[in-house]
Amino acid sequence: MSEIKYQFGMIGLGVMGRNFLLNVADNHFSVIGFDLDKTKTVLLESSATPGTLIKGVSTLQEFVSSLKKPRKIMLLVPAGKPVDDVIENLLPLVETDDIIIDGGNSHYTDTLRRVQYLVQKNIHFMGMGVSGGEKGARYGPSIMPGGDTKAWKQVKPILEAVSAKVNKAPCVSYMGKDAAGHYVKMVHNGIEYAIMQLISEVYDMLKRGLQLNNDELHGIFKKWNEGELQSFLVEITSDIFLQNDTDTGKRLIDMILDKAGSKGTGKWTSQDAMELPAAVPVIDMAVVMRIISGDRNERVKAADMYRPIVKKLTARKETVIKQLHDALYFATIICYAQGLNMLHKASKELAMDIPLQDVVKIWRGGCIIRSPSLEK
Repeated sequence: MSEIKYQFGMIGLGVMGRNFLLNVADNHFSVIGFDLDKTKTVLLESSATPGTLIKGVSTLQEFVSSLKKPRKIMLLVPAGKPVDDVIENLLPLVETDDIIIDGGNSHYTDTLRRVQYLVQKNIHFMGMGVSGGEKGARYGPSIMPGGDTKAWKQVKPILEAVSAKVNKAPCVSYMGKDAAGHYVKMVHNGIEYAIMQLISEVYDMLKRGLQLNNDELHGIFKKWNEGELQSFLVEITSDIFLQNDTDTGKRLIDMILDKAGSKGTGKWTSQDAMELPAAVPVIDMAVVMRIISGDRNERVKAADMYRPIVKKLTARKETVIKQLHDALYFATIICYAQGLNMLHKASKELAMDIPLQDVVKIWRGGCIIRSPSLEK
């Protein structure tokens, strides 16, 4: 057994877990990762920046015994039963005042249940949203921790160090009591669904209505990203139009099926908004459109049967583009407003004390819905 006592541990060394742990190591903390798949522990160590203190192990006993007390253990495993299974496997090994953090996309009701369960065993538990994808995890995500305040104080220096920065301010803050962290992340993802749907509809009008080619579409979104609409989602939309498909050599955007998948967080936002109740119609419609997109075979048969006609827009091109820009900007603001209103109502209804101003601050950088417009 190693005599080194590591400052931070990660269970689950998939893309997100590995990159997050490498980020922690780069910020001068000693880290250890656990995964049953030994190829992932090897990849973790081989990916480390020279000079960082990082180790991968494949037994929980070695993992837990190698951590400095109170232990800080983060989970990045699939939501649901896998989280409960990991917690149960950890319980015989951890001790009073150790900290367990669920960094996956768990439903907030599961997080609340785990908080109540682990407090009885004198284990600190936090539900924490992490946004920014694999690149964000590696170089600076937006982080949304909630729950145990004693645990937050212990992990705050680490999370502030690894998070994205906007004007030198870290994109992490305490999101509130109990399951607030995962609730805020859920609503973030609902807003993400909505903005992506809006961009898709604007693309459709530019592509089929104005019959613009991919180079023209790239130019429009690139210009938009230099002004009021500047955001991560508009930026990557601009980039995708120039991307080639490696198999065919054609533009990738033209090869992708009009069929979207879903991890469930957008749907949860819509469902929980109705329970409150809070009106989030843009998010609701985005969820519905994803469901419709999944019925692709049925849509193709219907199109063949009814022969829909796509009419070209006859208005002046520059006028339509300007109108679509303004509509997208206005609708994006509405998405943020609906999501924040939902958080405001949920904070009261579920007694989470969510600080809305801090939510907006940490959404300015690192996360998928980041945008300078949130400065306002």
